[in-house]
Amino acid sequence: MTQPHPLALITGASMGIGVDIAAVLAEKGHDLVLVARSADKLQAVATALGAKHGITAHVLVADLAAPGGADRVADEVLSRGWVLDVLVNNAGYGLFGAVTETDPADELNMIQLNVVALYRLTKRLLPAMVARKRGYIMNVASTAAFFSGPLMAVYYATKNFVLAFSEGLDEELKGSGVHVSCLCPGPTESEFRKRAGSGRSKLSNRGQVPSRPVAEAGVAGMFAGKRLVIPGAKNRFETSIPRLLPRTMMAGIVHNTQAAK
Repeated sequence: MTQPHPLALITGASMGIGVDIAAVLAEKGHDLVLVARSADKLQAVATALGAKHGITAHVLVADLAAPGGADRVADEVLSRGWVLDVLVNNAGYGLFGAVTETDPADELNMIQLNVVALYRLTKRLLPAMVARKRGYIMNVASTAAFFSGPLMAVYYATKNFVLAFSEGLDEELKGSGVHVSCLCPGPTESEFRKRAGSGRSKLSNRGQVPSRPVAEAGVAGMFAGKRLVIPGAKNRFETSIPRLLPRTMMAGIVHNTQAAK
């Protein structure tokens, strides 16, 4: 199948960082496959980016938090013969609260989305990139990936996975022509806090940066072959602290930071 433009698939493409990553890639001439649960929001993004940049934006409505959701997306990509140059695993959410109090079903959905869906899409779509000896994968984690996170323990653990998986996979793929980049933003303007219920946390007092520069940094770092992209000097400094302090001390610091106001 011949494609006139390089093709990028972005999950969580209906809002926040995902929309801006899609916009940056469209500006660079990429056709898009936009994946999320909301058909109306996805179609609005696809229509706007297609009209503005003269690219084709496909819409795949899917619930990646549902078991098998990621495989259904991969099946669709492969059955249509789409040749992906870029895979962006951006979809994810957080959940605030003590593990003894949070909804286990919600946490399992979060693990399914943040970890399992990311893993399955990568596992299913990577082989074709390796066979062509070219491709880019961006996995969106968080500065949370560098810490343990009392009161958001499961969320932090999922982002620990994303970072470790991305770094390990990129090392495995050295010399293959395929590069894996992990984007680790700090607090960013999005629906994340509303969904996570973290507005009652002290952490919610921290300023959020616009999602557009985060997306630009992520895309630029990915195409530069950077394994790790941490936008912002403050975030880079904070993620260096765990190398200097005992893990038990760091857990206490995060616990105090995240405690309810």
